[in-house]
Amino acid sequence: MGTQKVLWDAIVMGAGIQGCFTAYHLAKHGKRVLLLEQFFLPHSRGSSHGQSRIIRKAYPEDFYTKMMDEGYRIWAQLEQETGTQLHRQTQLLLLALKENPELKTMQATLSRHGIEHEYLSSGELKQRFPNIQFTRGEVGLLDKSGGVLYADKALRVLQEAIRHLGGTVQDGEKVVEIRPGQPVTVKTTSGSYQAKSVIITAGPWTNQLLRPLGIELPLQTLRINVCYWREKVPGSYSVSKAFPCFLCLDLAPHHIYGLPAGEYPGLMKVCYHHGNSVDPEERDCPTAFSDIQDVQILCRFVRDHLPGLRPEPDIMEHCMYTNTPDKNFILDRHPKYDNIVIGAGFSGHGFKLSPVVGKILYELSMKLTPSYDLTPFRISRFSGLGKAHL
Repeated sequence: MGTQKVLWDAIVMGAGIQGCFTAYHLAKHGKRVLLLEQFFLPHSRGSSHGQSRIIRKAYPEDFYTKMMDEGYRIWAQLEQETGTQLHRQTQLLLLALKENPELKTMQATLSRHGIEHEYLSSGELKQRFPNIQFTRGEVGLLDKSGGVLYADKALRVLQEAIRHLGGTVQDGEKVVEIRPGQPVTVKTTSGSYQAKSVIITAGPWTNQLLRPLGIELPLQTLRINVCYWREKVPGSYSVSKAFPCFLCLDLAPHHIYGLPAGEYPGLMKVCYHHGNSVDPEERDCPTAFSDIQDVQILCRFVRDHLPGLRPEPDIMEHCMYTNTPDKNFILDRHPKYDNIVIGAGFSGHGFKLSPVVGKILYELSMKLTPSYDLTPFRISRFSGLGKAHL
């Protein structure tokens, strides 16, 4: 569209799920919003592609469980508005040893919030889930609200909804400069724009945009292997057989999670919630040694615990996590320019929370009182990022 003399209420940079929900909330409130994306849509370079994500209320942190309450409501509202099914309830099975502190905290959080759940002893687990093998007397916690989100479908309908609400989505347009001021000037590969406020939801590219603005956030970009495993008997781990999503808390240094067979018929998604550091521009680089180690951890897990799956991955895709040191998000204004808002560090667990994150970023950009206590998400929690870093 090139250079325009329009004054936008807000420009959102990055059309992953967080940027899309931010633009959606802005457009829904009648704001003139421009959503910019450096790649052509749809693309698989960031953190929001692929067909499925887990949705759950079970969290050790109280504040995420609270946010998910509204998260479920907005997901349902979007389904209604667009006439598209975006979510399927499967339940989420949390697996751990009996004394695991994280499991105990999650159980306490679910109880406190009155969320339907069920504790399963190791005997009950074996009875209920005969196609999972338990080797160390694991116990289970079933979060009845758990399920699968249809990720790529959600992105598609959100982008359509933004346009339908009067917003503008422009892809294949990379931001090359943000010039602070009232208004902010944004230069891209194809033009120049002005806006009262900008929201940066650029995932692994966040620091590239922030460095010239005098701030660098402690973000680490990880490349994650997304692995799919073939069922020996098709359908045995499928949604139709009422197989749940699962999350193993203590069988490896990091969580292992799985989603029932669905997106690729006969294949179940089982992944390791960790990866190795990578430059986002070189994410398709040859496999690193630690990549191979991660897949070996999964192969052993599948062999020992999911005997109905072939113990080596059938398909391997990649995804990016942008992690903060404490794995909590960054939802804040730039310390120096209060009309530059930052949403970053979703640490591989932000997709389900994006309807609420988008609402918070909309509120910050419009200088409204945030609906949630943002203490856990402030930039100032990272020591050494004080004024000296500006």
